[in-house]
Amino acid sequence: MTEDQQPPGSLWQWGERDPDRPCIVTPAGDEYTAGQMASRSRQVVHALRGLGMEPGDVLACMVPNGREYVEMLLAIQQAGWYIVPLNYHLTGPEIAYIVNDSQAGVFVADERFADQVTASVADGLNVPEDHRFAIGSIEGFHDYQDLTSDQPTDKPADRQAGAIMTYTSGTTGRPKGVKRPLTGADPDLGAQMGQFLNHLFTMADPDNVHLVVAPLYHTAVSNFAQAALHGGHRVVLMDRWTPEETLRLIDTYKVTTSHMVPTMFNRLLKLPDEVRADYDVSSTRRMIHSAAPCPIPTKQAMLDWWGDSIWEYYAATEGGGTIASPEDWKARPGTVGKPWPISEVIVSDDDGNQLGPGEVGTIWMRMGEYRFTYHGDEEKTRKSWNDQGFFTVGDVGELDEDGFLFLRDRKIDMIIMGGVNLYPAEIESVLLQHDHVLDCAVFGIPDEDMGEQVKAAVQLVEDSEPSDELANEIIEWLRDQLGSMRTPKSIDFHDELPRDPNGKLYKRKLRDPYWEGSDSALV
Repeated sequence: MTEDQQPPGSLWQWGERDPDRPCIVTPAGDEYTAGQMASRSRQVVHALRGLGMEPGDVLACMVPNGREYVEMLLAIQQAGWYIVPLNYHLTGPEIAYIVNDSQAGVFVADERFADQVTASVADGLNVPEDHRFAIGSIEGFHDYQDLTSDQPTDKPADRQAGAIMTYTSGTTGRPKGVKRPLTGADPDLGAQMGQFLNHLFTMADPDNVHLVVAPLYHTAVSNFAQAALHGGHRVVLMDRWTPEETLRLIDTYKVTTSHMVPTMFNRLLKLPDEVRADYDVSSTRRMIHSAAPCPIPTKQAMLDWWGDSIWEYYAATEGGGTIASPEDWKARPGTVGKPWPISEVIVSDDDGNQLGPGEVGTIWMRMGEYRFTYHGDEEKTRKSWNDQGFFTVGDVGELDEDGFLFLRDRKIDMIIMGGVNLYPAEIESVLLQHDHVLDCAVFGIPDEDMGEQVKAAVQLVEDSEPSDELANEIIEWLRDQLGSMRTPKSIDFHDELPRDPNGKLYKRKLRDPYWEGSDSALV
């Protein structure tokens, strides 16, 4: 096979060789070709270099799924920058903290989030006004379209690969950026290496159509979308996920691949039979899920409906991982698979001793010489690695005799609600500031639709009396501080929380009664 016959290794190369190739479909139904997206990404590079951005600098953004995010992502990947995508549910102070902590030199936001973004400016956002840009209109922000529209579309000089820095919680409860060293590699080579996922899941065929069902600020969602873009796949973007719209898009665009979470499966399965029957899903080949444990009945029902296109893997923002084909899972229901070809997985006890098959302990993973740090949190970084180069995110599980991994618990305290990771320490740190709260604990309890919901246990200060009115007052106060997603749905009042003499909280004593006999419990 000659070089011209080989598929291009990056979106920019697709844009040169096949500029009219369909590339993305926006939530509004607008379509852009590979040539157009390659050109737009180059305009962003030229524009931001004109603002003084250099390799290693950071572009922060709070934008929905759409053309603008894709072109910014493709820009940082060829200019040696980091991109920090922000969760839409963040409050003003949280936005300011992450943008400032990442040392972002430029901040781009969509007018949909104007209230939060404006609040972040009032809370001390460090990005100067002439480096703040809005898609639409936000007070104190310049027009993003004016930034890029007059820029040249020629290939930038001194191209080098960039990276995503996703923020996740640190030991203090503050979010910390998962930062990987920049390689300085040629962007086309970096993009080709980034297609590892396409090869891992045997979906390297350029004629695949990939459906993005969740916000691209999620690490896995973004990684799979990038692999699809560079693999020449057509990428269909959703804005707000709904089950029937998912089926419509699969049918309309003959979608072959996607990355989903079990909550989506649950809601799809609850559609009326006549609605499900209206749409053809036979095009699906690799509908991959992760991010939360999937109940065995839910997954079996999806396999019955969509056939053997339902694949699973286990990984984290920090890395991974394992993979389970439909055949693997049907032979071992509940497994999240065997290690990737580049990965090793072990299970260890609290003293670091490696455990044998069937023994439950902490899951550790190694990906060759791969390394990451938690930006600004040396202690969290240190605790996440062992002397053999394995890292852990605190999940608990076991391996069987054949090396297949089974999760037996979630991260020690983390709540997974609809595939979104929620961190109790962040919620507890705010809850403790309420005048009536002396002590508190936050944990997840079963929720049929979302997997888990947030529950709070509270010990009141002396002379405060528990009541429904006080619980509602605390909940509403928290919603103003945290937004709705992380606010507890309900509060239990306790005379005293179960702590030992050293202050250690036995959170399981509060949480376990809610999970006993639950259909959502891991099998």
